[in-house]
Parts: sequence; structure tokens; C-alpha cells
Amino acid sequence: MFWCALLLWLQHLSPIELPAVERNPYTTPADIALGRRLYNGRCAGCHGPNGDGGKGANLAVPQLPRASTDLALYRVIRYGIPETEMPGFNMTPREIWQVAAYVRTLGQSSSDPVRGNSARGRRLVYGDAGCLACHSIGRDGSSLGPPLADIGLRRSPSYIKQKILDPSAAIAEDYRQVEAVFPDGRRITGVRLNEDPWTIQFLDSSGRFWSLWKYQLKSVELHKRTPMPSYRERLTADELDDIVAFLTSLRGAP
Repeated sequence: MFWCALLLWLQHLSPIELPAVERNPYTTPADIALGRRLYNGRCAGCHGPNGDGGKGANLAVPQLPRASTDLALYRVIRYGIPETEMPGFNMTPREIWQVAAYVRTLGQSSSDPVRGNSARGRRLVYGDAGCLACHSIGRDGSSLGPPLADIGLRRSPSYIKQKILDPSAAIAEDYRQVEAVFPDGRRITGVRLNEDPWTIQFLDSSGRFWSLWKYQLKSVELHKRTPMPSYRERLTADELDDIVAFLTSLRGAP
């Protein structure tokens, strides 16, 4: 019975259907203009109006790591990326191609300057700035915050700079701050890792992992802020540029 039910369920799944062309057939200025309108309505909330990242990945790069070809970009827009926050969009094939055409222009027009000194920035990140108390680069650092090993691929210099100055402006869902209150009044705050209707998992500031049943708690509250402090008053303008230069240089394992 189980295998029969499984086969029936699989038959109802929509297969992945891709166009029979490799290159985008809709790249005229009019197509790109329509693609921009569609992008602003459906994509800018996560990827930023200029594609330079936010909750979603930085699209203002010469080559997208997950979509190096036109057809691969079509597939990402249509079906999303499994196990990430990137959903699929139910648009017509022409609309998908138009969005893809506009996304390609974001990387072509990106001219975000990097002014700082990467070597000085590395010393700050690993030293006085204390970034690795929460973040990791390779095997160094902590898992409290998002890893930084490939942040130069995922985020633009302007986004990184703004995040350092105003960390709560755009918070990834996986790193929102949670406060769990027990019936006896004890409060534990941390960074949310996972949540379902019955349980919640998070790391507290000491790095301790918590997995709690919600029914055993008095309340669970998600905050629209991040434990990361603003460095607006802690860094000079040159130090900020140096850190941005170093983080922009991080492109993952060679």
C-alpha cells in the first residue's frame, strides 16, 4: 500500500519544464524594461532595488555562482533553489526571460568602488573589531552569525558597509534574535536556527545550543533586530573601508 500511495503522489508532482533554447531570446531594451518592473515587484524586497543584496543574494556581480548560463538563471527564477529562502515564481516563460535579462544588467552596471586596504582590514576583522566572536571564516571564529568565507561573492561592498553601520536594517530569517521565556520567569535570548509549530532551536550568546518545546514555555518572541552591534561609532572611516575591502575579497575556498 505504501509504495502504491507513493507512486500516486509522485505522479501528481509537477515536472521541471525548461525551454528548448540555451540563450535568452528576450533581451531587447523593451524586454529589459518590463523585466525591471517585474523584478521590482517580486525580487527587490529580498535582493535589493539595485540587486546588491539584502535578505537575498547579491545579483550585481559579473557572474552568478548558481546561474552562469541563461538557462540556469531561468531555472532558478522559475523553480527557486531547494533548501534556501529563494522561492520559485509562477510567471509566463517570456516574463521569466525578461526578469533574467534585467538581472544580467545588474552585474554589468555594477561599479561599486573598494577604497580600503584589505591587509589592514584582515587584522581588524581577526583582532580589534571582534568580528570572529560571532562570525566564522573557514575554521576560525564562531557560528553565532552568518559565515563570512564567501561574503564577497554574496554581497556588494556597499551592502557590507551598510550592514556594519546598521546591522538591523536587513536581517536574514535564519539569524533573527529570539527570546524564550520560561514559566518561572527565566529569559534566554539567542539567534534562531530553526523553528516549527511545536519546537524552536537557537544558539545563545555563549554558543550553547537550545532545542525547546514551545508548550513548555510561557512565550517565544522573535525580534526585528540582530545581536550584532552597530560599528558606526566604533570604527573610523578608514577602518570601515579597510574592513569592507577585506570582506569583499573573501570568495570562498579556491
